Amino acid sequence: MTAPRERMLRLLSLLQSGRHWPAADLATAMEVPPRTLRRDIDHLRGLGYPVESSRGPGGNYRLVAGAALPPLMLEHDEAIATVLGLRLAAAGGTGVDLTAESADRAAAKLRRVLPAALRKRTDEMLAAVEFGIGEPPRVTPDVLTVLAAAIAARRCVEFAYTAKDGLSSRTVEPMRLVQLGRRWYLYAWDLGRRDWRSFRLDRITEPKTTDVAFEPRALPVDDVAAHLQERFHSPKSLRITLTLGVGAEEAAARLHRIDGSFEALGDHRCRYVAYVDSFEWLAVVLVLADLSFTVEEPAEFGEYLARIGGRLMRGSKGPHGDHA
Repeated sequence: MTAPRERMLRLLSLLQSGRHWPAADLATAMEVPPRTLRRDIDHLRGLGYPVESSRGPGGNYRLVAGAALPPLMLEHDEAIATVLGLRLAAAGGTGVDLTAESADRAAAKLRRVLPAALRKRTDEMLAAVEFGIGEPPRVTPDVLTVLAAAIAARRCVEFAYTAKDGLSSRTVEPMRLVQLGRRWYLYAWDLGRRDWRSFRLDRITEPKTTDVAFEPRALPVDDVAAHLQERFHSPKSLRITLTLGVGAEEAAARLHRIDGSFEALGDHRCRYVAYVDSFEWLAVVLVLADLSFTVEEPAEFGEYLARIGGRLMRGSKGPHGDHA
């Protein structure tokens, strides 16, 4: 039998899987007799873990949400995924190959034991947000919380907005929160302008949810994040489309120095739409990233790479025409 401390950690990890554990199955998985299992369950309850049990032939144990968030046990890969995920939010990329399955398990465990009110708030936030590719945004959490809750409740929002032409008061039907580059945006139907508008969250002050409910209008675009990204780029920017020989997540981590968007084409391919001021900078980044790629458009970028490649090949030859 394992030491009590190790046994308790193992029991907690099994219960946090979300499964309804029959007593016999749980005792077998723990490699302890039923009496020891019952004593360990009581010990967990004494520590504040809400372990629910049912009696009878179909009796089982399961961990449920409590009034407060208890300590959370994670497997090693889940702990790594969680810690690096938080670091990703702070720095904009990890460059580490973690499986989505590990992160999903950790997120599911955390959500399962959250108190109901906190779980509702996080669900609202996730449902309202669309993530683009870029560096981490800077925004007041209170503003995000108010807007996300209003989107979930389908309530109009009032706020003061500072634009280039000065301060104005806005009343909108909020629809999406979008993260692009360093900034967050609210995409909403502006009741005063009678049109769709995007608002930078760092320019919104004192947002207030009103008692006025609304029926969501059909969005004018399928992908709000992509629509705003296209709209905000300078007409002078060069738009280059590539097919990359890696998945979208890996590509985003390795090409974080270039502004662009990614579309998954399977587990090991993606389409990359990049916005640059010159062909030269993208060519340098692609070489440093060591990615296989195919140029979709424009043809001029492919021709530029061919010219550069030719010069590099000629420069690599020795004095007698052989490669150095």
